[in-house]
Amino acid sequence: MRLLVAEDERPLAGLLATGLRRNALAVDVVHDGSDALERLAVNDYDVLILDRDLPGVHGDEICRRLVREGSPVRILMLTAASAVSERVAGLSLGADDYLPKPFAFAELLARVHSLGRRSAPPLPPVLEREGVSLDTGRREAYRDGRYLHLTPKEFAVLEVLLRARGAVVSSEDLLERAWDEHTDPFTTVVKVTMSKLRAKLGEPAVIFTVAGGGYRL
Repeated sequence: MRLLVAEDERPLAGLLATGLRRNALAVDVVHDGSDALERLAVNDYDVLILDRDLPGVHGDEICRRLVREGSPVRILMLTAASAVSERVAGLSLGADDYLPKPFAFAELLARVHSLGRRSAPPLPPVLEREGVSLDTGRREAYRDGRYLHLTPKEFAVLEVLLRARGAVVSSEDLLERAWDEHTDPFTTVVKVTMSKLRAKLGEPAVIFTVAGGGYRL
């Protein structure tokens, strides 16, 4: 999944981004509403973690615009206001979920994964192909029953390939889905990560390079 965190409390935004990236998610961060709208206009996000009280453009207005435009992004609204009336108001604007501050990161992560499942076509929680299985809930991967010790990025890349169900995935698509906007599009990070992932998967090879196209599992 690719996420946008729109939070003006910079320490909190940094902690959220770090925690989410450690769980194999691609995360971009903005600190005001205007920047959030700009990012949403040019990037495809699965989930938006939206602070309701953003400067620039208020979180409520961002929510209204996304709903009005029919955006597919799922919205998890954050706010310091915990009253039931505030939650109802936030959900009435079109937010998909609502989490009052302070919150436990584990709960936020669970809600993000739940929203991510809703943003994509239904798929089983365990993805399997060519003897490779990936449990998206437990964050575990196996090759013919052998546990794979994957880094978060390797896990994310493998998940993108499995979700493609045999279709070719370009390097650009992998950068879009598994990395964030600060990654240099001319970097070799995809090739390096793919090489390490192939080594961990072992023989016989299951990930193939398609000339001029990308990768296929």
